[in-house]
Amino acid sequence: MNKLAILLALLLCAPAWGSGSVFQKTFDAPLAATYQHVYEQLEARRFFVVFEPNIGKNLAGLSQRWGDDYNRSDLSGIRSMVFCNAWYANAVGNADPAMLALCPMHVTLFEKDDRTTVLFARPTVIAADSPAAKVAAEIESQVIEALEQAMPVPATTGTGRPE
Repeated sequence: MNKLAILLALLLCAPAWGSGSVFQKTFDAPLAATYQHVYEQLEARRFFVVFEPNIGKNLAGLSQRWGDDYNRSDLSGIRSMVFCNAWYANAVGNADPAMLALCPMHVTLFEKDDRTTVLFARPTVIAADSPAAKVAAEIESQVIEALEQAMPVPATTGTGRPE
């Protein structure tokens, strides 16, 4: 009976395990417009975009091979931005060289039904027990500020409820 109670408690808590690990913001705007605004806001904070993979285009090339298993979420686009800030990379490396695993960082954007969702893996989750935790928190704050300011349109955050 105890094992069943523990299993039930774990299952009930499971959705919360990852809930804080990814920042998510949804914009009532297409991917192309949102992407440009996110790019500009990151660069305005000296997070320079160094690589721009078009994941949706890459996956589309495999659509015949994957058949019915291709894009079951019916996303109309997936793109990412890989970015870095040299000052923060140096600060992270000074505090804890192992946390250089965070560099470079990335955001992923996907479009569905003319709405774009931006995703960012929170560095504070990875660096929680690291001497670089304070720097990771500052980085996270700056990136989330950029994402929050990316579009002056109604948006939803996390739960999908309007802000």
